[in-house]
Amino acid sequence: MKKLIVLFCFLVCANAFSQILSSSVEKKTIALGEVNHIVVTINNLHNEKVSAAPKNELLPFHFEEIKDSIAQTQDVYYRRIEFAVFDEGKFTIPELEFKVGGKVLKTIPYEIDVINTAQKSDPINDIMNNKDVKLEVTDYWQLYKLYILAAIALICLIVAIIMFVKYGRKKKSSPVVATNQTLKELDSLKKKKYVETGNYRSFYVELIDISRKFITTQYRLPADVLLTDDLVDLMKKNNTISQENERVVEDVFVRGDLVKFAKTFPDQQTMEKDLADITAFVKRSSKDLEFENLRKDV
Repeated sequence: MKKLIVLFCFLVCANAFSQILSSSVEKKTIALGEVNHIVVTINNLHNEKVSAAPKNELLPFHFEEIKDSIAQTQDVYYRRIEFAVFDEGKFTIPELEFKVGGKVLKTIPYEIDVINTAQKSDPINDIMNNKDVKLEVTDYWQLYKLYILAAIALICLIVAIIMFVKYGRKKKSSPVVATNQTLKELDSLKKKKYVETGNYRSFYVELIDISRKFITTQYRLPADVLLTDDLVDLMKKNNTISQENERVVEDVFVRGDLVKFAKTFPDQQTMEKDLADITAFVKRSSKDLEFENLRKDV
């Protein structure tokens, strides 16, 4: 009898001074996304520190922790975790470990059955009624300003492309532009003083190059690739250049070829006359083009 009393006292003292862990789960079967919670309580701490997984990291992967509340006094550790599961099936909350001093306490595992309660025939209703909101002009601007600005930018780009295609190329290749550009080049040639210094070869090389480029641009003839004889024949057959201008081009180009191959040595007066004749030819070219346009219209 004395032994039973001693054993009973020993068990009472052991329970009085040892930690007691308890846990509970609100529901074992829940719907998809339904909030459930698990509670863990440890009693008889006697001011011992409790170590466990940090907040929102205690439950395994499939359990989406919503709220993790921890409270502790000198004798009691209390932890309540709200969670939801968004996959259908059976999922297990394993043993959860809590270390109290040098002792590890574990909860029992729980199996949670997650079911889909929705049916295909169920009507879908809004959580709350739609609310009418009156928008001002500024509100519409804030909503659609990026689209409006992008549309304006696209329209401007299209207009710019059309204007360039329609007017830009014509302007750059217009007879007036070609004439003025060639006159500037002829004036630059004159300022190089080839005539005064007797450098007739350089003079005629540049004069012929300027003239060929002008004929190619102004009259749309391949003067930049044709030999002099072939160019003269093409001008006579084409009838775009007037006879007066044809004679000037033929005389100057033939003389330029002779100078290039050292078959003739023009004097200063001849060089000045050829420069003046080519300049006059460039200025008269607009009349050739006007006549050609009239002929095409007829």
